[in-house]
Amino acid sequence: MGEVDPAFIQEPDHRPKLSHIEVEGIPIIDLSPIINKTVEDPSAIQGLVKEIASACKEWGFFQVINHGVPLTLRQRLEEASREFFAQSLEDKKKVSRNETNSSGYFDTEHTKNVRDWKEVFDYLVKEPTFFPATPDEHDHQVNQWTNQSPQYPPNFRVVIQEYIQEVEKLAYKLLELIALSLGLEAKRLEEFFIKDQTSSIRLNHYPSCSYPELALGVGRHKDPGALTILAQDEVGGLEVKRRADQVWIGVKPTPDAYIINVGDIIQVWSNDAYESVEHRVVVNSEKERFSIPFFFFPAHDSEIKPLEELIDEKNPPKYRPYKWGKFIAKRKSGNFKKQNGENLQIYHYKVA
Repeated sequence: MGEVDPAFIQEPDHRPKLSHIEVEGIPIIDLSPIINKTVEDPSAIQGLVKEIASACKEWGFFQVINHGVPLTLRQRLEEASREFFAQSLEDKKKVSRNETNSSGYFDTEHTKNVRDWKEVFDYLVKEPTFFPATPDEHDHQVNQWTNQSPQYPPNFRVVIQEYIQEVEKLAYKLLELIALSLGLEAKRLEEFFIKDQTSSIRLNHYPSCSYPELALGVGRHKDPGALTILAQDEVGGLEVKRRADQVWIGVKPTPDAYIINVGDIIQVWSNDAYESVEHRVVVNSEKERFSIPFFFFPAHDSEIKPLEELIDEKNPPKYRPYKWGKFIAKRKSGNFKKQNGENLQIYHYKVA
């Protein structure tokens, strides 16, 4: 990407500190009681549910090991990602995404109106994916999005689809644990995803940057969906804003682990029992970094609001309902170009 231009430069208050703080505090949760079970052990599952509840309340982030996603499959996708991004810009742009097609290559994404130091390739979990044509609440037109597949590497589509099948299984297991941790039925949240989910997977490449004190791979943000399941490489760079003191904390890479964070949707469903936490990605002056997030999103026509089981007279709804597809359609407009103000956030739906 060459020398930094003003589009990448963060405001002084949001520039990263080069003295990167890494701590062991973000919980590592062993999922083997539900992944490798031969006989179900209720006490082990109850222990898992308690760990999930604690991590969601204290951090909004946790890591999982013994998660059931084959390591060899993850390695194959990581290699395919490296091969794709190693191509010339001209070849990568043959499969560019745009404001009307959410699948493909992109290298000018903005977060909080500042350009990110990264390039990405997005791939839809369901094909076709149904999505509102516009953010207009009165416009009921729906587009059908389909995936673009690069010619190189030649096995790209096969590998990414095999990987999606496995990571999606993990997403549903985590959704069950989170539901149980909120005192809900295990399958309570599945109804939002079974038909026409809008989930996607992203391949991220963060080139080395000569100005790591000025730019960010991804600026500070909260994830708008339900869950994010992230595979990061050994370079690291993900930082989470610790709730206790608002300090940015680096998430130390754990081999073969996934980093999980709850998104805005779970914050709304739980009526603020769990919080979607701000995070960002710092860049490295010497090393490039690769990561693969899976974004677990419901169907476009899902109405998002606090779940009725979790509200009562003492704990009334803290959010007005909103339609997921319209919300994210409006929010996505800020990815492509600088806006006059901040893009749409869930706090705009807070009940006064």
